[in-house]
Amino acid sequence: MREANSLQKMTSNRPYLIRAFYDWIVDNGMTPHITVDATVAGAILPQAYVRDGQIVLNISPRAVQQLQLGDKEISFHARFAGMAQQVLVPPQAVMAIYARENGEGMLFSQEKGREQGPPEDPRKPPSGKGGKPALRVVK
Repeated sequence: MREANSLQKMTSNRPYLIRAFYDWIVDNGMTPHITVDATVAGAILPQAYVRDGQIVLNISPRAVQQLQLGDKEISFHARFAGMAQQVLVPPQAVMAIYARENGEGMLFSQEKGREQGPPEDPRKPPSGKGGKPALRVVK
């Protein structure tokens, strides 16, 4: 029975890791930032601050309101140049989460089958290139 279950595709661990690193960074009195791939479908971002297809967002409790680190999306309200805006980020668009003060955190690789565009149907087998994703610590 264990062997059959181990062959099933699991959901992405990225939302769980984002929440864990967020808590760790905040608990240590530091400022959590995320680097986001602004080209991923479903991302609602302040486009004026996107550079080379990426944006860095401060998601500290002082910088955002109503932060939700969900399995399907990260959402919050923040001010950009004094104007309030809602931000939505699919977890697969998060490239890194780290503490601004010392760079400690995690760099995420691109998830298999989640290159760009809407998330794939979880009932379909994953597409894309083979190989293992590599996780590295941002220093």
